[in-house]
Amino acid sequence: MDLRLLKKAAGVKKVDLATEREFKDLFPDCEIGAMPPFGNLYDLDVYVATSLAEDIEIAFNAGSHTELIRMAYVDFEKLVQPQVVDLSVVV
Repeated sequence: MDLRLLKKAAGVKKVDLATEREFKDLFPDCEIGAMPPFGNLYDLDVYVATSLAEDIEIAFNAGSHTELIRMAYVDFEKLVQPQVVDLSVVV
């Protein structure tokens, strides 16, 4: 992931990667490291890489390290309404 591209997409001056412990309190019902990409449920913006938006299905942690959600990307997009942006550069 290119943080410069994320910074541009988010329209902010600075972007840093936070540790899971730094943002765990935003997801009180999830295990650390197993937060699902439903930021909209936690009042957070969600960004999706253009390449991921091209996938038919996606899979991700369901809030725990033992449960997984697999769903059609189009269904995820309907539920979350993420901003689809370029987050990487092919070299």
